[in-house]
Amino acid sequence: MSLSEARKQRLLEDCREMIRRPALSGQEKSKAGFIESAMKALGYDEVSADALGNVVGRIRLGKGGVRILLEGHMDHVDIPDRSKWTHDPYGAEVENGRLYGRATTDMTGNLAAMIHAAAHVKQDFGGLLDGEIFVAGSVHEECFEGVASELIAKACSPDCVVIGEPSNLTLKRGQRGRAEVVLETYGKSAHSSDPSVGLNAVKKMAKLLLAIEERFVPKTHPVLGKGILEVTDVISTPYPGASVIPERCTATFDRRLLVGETKEVVLAQVQEILDEEMAKDPQLKASVRLAVGEDRCYTGAPIKAERFAPAWLFEEDHPLVQAALAGLRSVGQDPVVSHYYFCTNGSYYAGKAGIPTIGYGGSLETLAHVVDEYIELDQLFLACEGYAGIIRSVLSGKDCSRA
Repeated sequence: MSLSEARKQRLLEDCREMIRRPALSGQEKSKAGFIESAMKALGYDEVSADALGNVVGRIRLGKGGVRILLEGHMDHVDIPDRSKWTHDPYGAEVENGRLYGRATTDMTGNLAAMIHAAAHVKQDFGGLLDGEIFVAGSVHEECFEGVASELIAKACSPDCVVIGEPSNLTLKRGQRGRAEVVLETYGKSAHSSDPSVGLNAVKKMAKLLLAIEERFVPKTHPVLGKGILEVTDVISTPYPGASVIPERCTATFDRRLLVGETKEVVLAQVQEILDEEMAKDPQLKASVRLAVGEDRCYTGAPIKAERFAPAWLFEEDHPLVQAALAGLRSVGQDPVVSHYYFCTNGSYYAGKAGIPTIGYGGSLETLAHVVDEYIELDQLFLACEGYAGIIRSVLSGKDCSRA
């Protein structure tokens, strides 16, 4: 099914209107309101927003049946320096076959394509298919991967999920997970003119960082690659420490996870090194934990969670992967099957809830979060066709929920 010019233009205009509405995490209200109105205008049977502000549209076909959820996040990262942009980040300018603006790639373009694809399936095949299509715009993905998705899953009870992160129209069957690991060392405050009466927590941290660098051995997965433990910041307390020996030092690690690595496993790997070092140095006192994020949604509702998003991976012969491939081939696409290198909301659907999940979207992953972010119009339109193909294939095929 190739998009008509009229459908291309309507998709493009809705996408541009979404780009014109800034939606930093916790500030998605304007974009959410437009998405609700767009879904209603496109003929969705039900449209609602939940307590966190996620927008969910529902289309029921025939007698109902398999429930497929297409999910894309509404929020995006900030723009540190607008002067570096040659296009207005929220201008939604079209030039030389590209749509420019923040979130065009990550991932408003694909969310718009999902919204229209579901409507096209209803309009063209509504009398031929049985099942339910849900399309959701989620909040706070940039800071809380998968957290808001739990509420969507409970409302929709999907049999399978399509994550719309950019994939250059390839089909993704998994991803590494992500955790933030916090390491703290404890000392004794004193005037820095006489450090002998204190205990410098930064110096203790320095020894621990070296020990972890030397002794942590990442596991390797044949598909997902290496698990990673990389320090990303080190902060002393008090800071600034004018003439004061720091009494505490906190280091944060980015831990990229492989399938099967649990919270307990992640923390135990570091704790083992701490125990060995503390046994050698009676003055060393340290602890390790997962970071906890806390914020508010645009609805005013609090959102809070440990920074732990599991890895997930499905076999290439999984029914959902095969159904998606068949659907994409039916619209003239022949995608490579691979996996995401970054973390997505699939960490909840697949990693925590065990729901069969795939990823697919237009544009390059490397265009996310960059200056002069854009999506090729051809990729936007092909993604819409691809989503429609996947929906039709899943709803007309055999059970895709088998693990």
